[in-house]
Amino acid sequence: MDLKFTEEQHILRDMVRSMVEDHSTTAVVREMEHDKIGVPTGLWQQMSEMGLTGMMLPEEYGGIGLDMVDCALIYEELGRGLAPGPHFVSSVIAVGAISRGCSEQQKAELFPAMGSGELIVAPAWLEPDNGFGPLGVQMRAENDGDTFVLNGVKRHVFYARAAQKLLVLARTGDAEADVDLFLVDTDAEGVTLEQQRSMAYDTQYKVTFTDVAVPAANKLSGGWSNWHDVLMDGCILQAAYAVGAAQQALDITVRYANEREQFDKPIGAFQALAHYMADAQVDITGAQVLVWEAAWAHREGKSVARLAPMAKLFCCNANRDATAKCEQIHGGYGFTMEYDIQLYFRRAKQQQMNWLDSRTLEDMISADILDTDAITIVNPFKV
Repeated sequence: MDLKFTEEQHILRDMVRSMVEDHSTTAVVREMEHDKIGVPTGLWQQMSEMGLTGMMLPEEYGGIGLDMVDCALIYEELGRGLAPGPHFVSSVIAVGAISRGCSEQQKAELFPAMGSGELIVAPAWLEPDNGFGPLGVQMRAENDGDTFVLNGVKRHVFYARAAQKLLVLARTGDAEADVDLFLVDTDAEGVTLEQQRSMAYDTQYKVTFTDVAVPAANKLSGGWSNWHDVLMDGCILQAAYAVGAAQQALDITVRYANEREQFDKPIGAFQALAHYMADAQVDITGAQVLVWEAAWAHREGKSVARLAPMAKLFCCNANRDATAKCEQIHGGYGFTMEYDIQLYFRRAKQQQMNWLDSRTLEDMISADILDTDAITIVNPFKV
């Protein structure tokens, strides 16, 4: 594995860091909490102008066609600023699914607008009381000739109000893997949005589908296999985001520990607190290397069946543990809304539970490392 970044990659990282510092300040993050739309205008415009909304699109569709290492560097910087907005759901997950499952004509129609940030597509995947695997998708899509009729409820649909289209997972048969993906207009008749609240104060919705008619042409190919591959890409970038957030939380805490005094000396001089920060830095550095390995393997065309879930599991755990230590170092101040560290602490826990939770990731990793011919592994995610 080559961990030497090119001059262009260093420039890219510096550009994104500068953008985040200017347009994803903690004031912007706070402003977006519980916002109905959740898209900060300045940040989204800058992402579009820099080509980041098309970072995973080939140049023929108006994108810049970055590889996974480039994207991981970008997402680490976005994590530092807790960058709000639909970039991950639309420019990563939806773009990945459409790339794998749509016709060339559909790509030509959708990708230029998605690459410019004008079109936002939000995945609608999870359902009430159901899991992350294919059997967790119980919402039905009944074939009615030239259309499919959707009925059911989706939860935790991020930025649904900002999206013009939804990428909906629905069951088309009774076999475990009989799950397909559909493009549905957000304003289609029968689609109802209800905003949800979360510990991260982010923008997500419950979406109800009542006899929603979808043209058969809007069904993507690849089904659950398509979705699985898209989520593996997402795991790597979620892991990179977690590393950036954890490092920024620690940097904030180090500054606080150098400024805050007790008994006539900075609290960072106390060994117990100093060791907390040392342990956090060790975990973050290890997590960062794992992200780079997963991103490098993806770029080189190697399997990430183990590395991608490992990266998300370890990095999200490291983020949660590091921000918890940072909260403790801040003492009572850390739990007040006026201090920024709570922004990182709340989001770290939510990130562990979104886009595959820890138990599901552990199932996926164990199924890969154990001899599945000799032992039966219960993996609710993969079919």
